[in-house]
Amino acid sequence: MKRITVLLADDHTIVREGFRKMLEMEDDLEVVGEAQDGRQAIALVKRLRPEVVLMDIAMPLLNGLEATRQVVKDFPATKVLMLSAHNDDAYVKTAAESGAVGFLLKQTSAHDVCRAIREVQKGNTFFSPSVFKRLDLLKPITPDGAGVFHKKAAQLTSREREVLQLIAEGNANKETAAELGIGIKTVEKHREHLMQKLDIHDTAGLTRYAIGAGIIESSVQLTIV
Repeated sequence: MKRITVLLADDHTIVREGFRKMLEMEDDLEVVGEAQDGRQAIALVKRLRPEVVLMDIAMPLLNGLEATRQVVKDFPATKVLMLSAHNDDAYVKTAAESGAVGFLLKQTSAHDVCRAIREVQKGNTFFSPSVFKRLDLLKPITPDGAGVFHKKAAQLTSREREVLQLIAEGNANKETAAELGIGIKTVEKHREHLMQKLDIHDTAGLTRYAIGAGIIESSVQLTIV
């Protein structure tokens, strides 16, 4: 029997271990790798070419939403199932717009997780039951409630979203430059473009935007504000 290859991407070791043990009980599923952040997930997809990725949304350095955008763009044969502890309309909608073919809550049953992997590998979509019931009701959701979020988010490049996350996580320009392998002046230019595009003029505002856009979790804000 050919097994469906799966990559686990979550910054919590205990969560990855739980999913690995669960999937190893299935004869047709095989965990081929584990990533603890979005950047590592992209690198492992490139090397291992898994058929399905279980991708957590909230991860350091590069969140699951941006990692999904890059995986879908560069490796379209790999299907992404988004994982989240939050049953939030904004997360669901943004995950779908990022290219994920499913959305699973972390409290989803083992049966449904395995079923979801099999379904998306076949080319179908799969959403946790409580999420699926609301899909038709979802409307554009924005941080300010005025329809601005999706318009602005679409204007940001992948690099700008990466810089935005690192800024919102409290990294200085030097640290951001080192993480991305670019010059400090390039980081400063990206920061300037972000503020212009989003009409935001301080780091606290960028952080609030990143939280509203689902780029980082609200708990991160406590460390920098």
